[in-house]
Amino acid sequence: MLCINLKNNNPFYCLATEEYLLKNFDDDIFMLWQSDKTVVVGKHQNALGEVNYRYVRENDITVARRISGGGTVYHDAGNVNFAFIKNVKSPAEISFKQFTEPVVEALAQLGITATTSGRNDLLIEGLKISGNAEHVFKNRVLHHGTLLFNSDLENLGQAIKVIPGKYTSKAVQSNRSKVANISPFLKSEMHIETFMDFMIGVQLKKEGADSYTISADDEEAINKLVEEKFTTWDWRWGYSPKYTFTNKAEIDGRTLEIYLEVKKGHIENANLQGNYFVEPYTTELSALLVGKQHFFEDIREVLKTDNEELIYAFF
Repeated sequence: MLCINLKNNNPFYCLATEEYLLKNFDDDIFMLWQSDKTVVVGKHQNALGEVNYRYVRENDITVARRISGGGTVYHDAGNVNFAFIKNVKSPAEISFKQFTEPVVEALAQLGITATTSGRNDLLIEGLKISGNAEHVFKNRVLHHGTLLFNSDLENLGQAIKVIPGKYTSKAVQSNRSKVANISPFLKSEMHIETFMDFMIGVQLKKEGADSYTISADDEEAINKLVEEKFTTWDWRWGYSPKYTFTNKAEIDGRTLEIYLEVKKGHIENANLQGNYFVEPYTTELSALLVGKQHFFEDIREVLKTDNEELIYAFF
């Protein structure tokens, strides 16, 4: 097994590294990585429906999409991400427990009792400290998860705080859980770097384990994947399943009702009602929205306004 402590905090690079190692290596792999403030949605989720769009935009929180399914998670410098990549003979061999159990055992060495939930989370005293997901490629499986060590839980809560009912689709929806950090449960203070060294060290003690550093050739291939997939608008936002968006907002004492049908991130049908705009302008704006990306800059361009209350009514 190769053990990698990835020294790069760009979330797109780290997610691309997981895919690259999954699809181009034959070895079993254990990897740890961290990223700056990022909300990561599952492959089959509606990104806009999973994030507090205004909050993440105004607080410079990145929104990324991973290749595995499951729900939305939050990363920051206080969170540690782990990934196991393993060869399997058949899908029947794959279970979340075989990948979460090594984490549970490692935490036990630190005096922490962690348990699994029915939703593939790891819990301490009933509070979620880790969300997990998997992706299978041929005879290999990627299992990855978060470990909230000393994350900003206020940022986490605000970034994924959504108002129910605005977005309707067949997209996978997240189950929100009460969360906690690992660090308060430790018997003595530990820095996050020490925690990561400990987690890598546990795996390196296993038979056949060895350290691995990303090579220049690896780096080139990963950066290509970053550029051509993970940072693209089509992957981050446009990959969302078809959805409808409805909202009724009161702005400047007037009412605006919004109905949008969106496919691959682009508005296919729009209907604006209410007395915020006057006819025929309301009908004209509805037509102008068709074909545009359901995104802040596109909406602002159509409305020709810097009134953010008005623009954010569309999210």
